[in-house]
Amino acid sequence: MKVLNLRCAQQHSFEGWFASEDDFQAQLVSGLIECPLCGDKGIHKLPSAPRLNFGADQGGAQARGAASVNTALENAGARSTDAVLDVSTGAGPAGQAAFLKALRHVVANAEDVGERFALEARRMHYGEIERRSIRGQADVREVLDLLDEGLDVVPLPLLPGVKETLQ
Repeated sequence: MKVLNLRCAQQHSFEGWFASEDDFQAQLVSGLIECPLCGDKGIHKLPSAPRLNFGADQGGAQARGAASVNTALENAGARSTDAVLDVSTGAGPAGQAAFLKALRHVVANAEDVGERFALEARRMHYGEIERRSIRGQADVREVLDLLDEGLDVVPLPLLPGVKETLQ
């Protein structure tokens, strides 16, 4: 199994697992590899160093890695749209992973009301219906109107990798 560091034309970095170098090249030529964040198929392989495992305790390093992802996710939960979008475009896999984790959480835990988003958000805000987590589509004008009315809404891009499990 070969684990390759890959990057798309939009500078999103991610990992790909392949049976061999030939397998990677065949999938690349066939257009089967795409960026999990933006769906771009302009993928290239990054240089990487071999991983040597000397049997040392890896637990500390894994815990530190998890802490940095959790910190990035907490930052993504800030009430500012800019904070959320900064995580999505942040350099490095930790920021991208945190952003995908936050988006997956929203997708899994919020009811999709589709085009009725602005209507449902207003009805909840004005006490006409019970409050619940919702997601859906709204154009820029509707989002600005909701914000002007004092509703807490955050525009989030629904990226291709959000609904799928990444390997």
